[in-house]
Amino acid sequence: MAIKKKTVLNILLILVVLSFFVTPLGYHSKILLNRLFAGSPDIIPREERIAIADYDWTLKDEDWNFFSFDRSRGKVVFINFWASWRLPSAAELKSVENLYERFKGKVDFYIITDEEREPVKEFMEKNDFIFPVTYLIIGETAPFPVPEPPATYILDKEGRMVVKRQGIGDWDSSKVIDLIEKLLE
Repeated sequence: MAIKKKTVLNILLILVVLSFFVTPLGYHSKILLNRLFAGSPDIIPREERIAIADYDWTLKDEDWNFFSFDRSRGKVVFINFWASWRLPSAAELKSVENLYERFKGKVDFYIITDEEREPVKEFMEKNDFIFPVTYLIIGETAPFPVPEPPATYILDKEGRMVVKRQGIGDWDSSKVIDLIEKLLE
């Protein structure tokens, strides 16, 4: 008894769909799909940009030392909230890494997580990321609402919000690069 061609195709389709849920191939495929559907963020029109209330915000650096966000007053700032266990965060961090490599030393980067150091360190090593990790102090007052990751803000030199994005974004797009270059002028 021969198996019909349609039955074989249906079985193959089911196996491909299952591979997305139960294999490492599925994880990497989902990352790729998230990256493909990540769009460039919307830029807030100049007349609608609101300045943050203040820079009074305490965070921890990757060495677990406390520091004040006030050190970024008068600078262009990129703030990204992420979590290593959230697939959309993992998908967008490659573009964040690329943006960091392009603008490090010119833009202050706050790539913020509320996780413990050890899982973050493992995640960073596994993905060969070099951007500086900033740790959120739970309960510490921030100059804007702290969103669920992934989420990103870009501030201009006057502390006005130029980009506010909830969800995955394409951070190394020409649109974002052009925006940051203009903000640095």
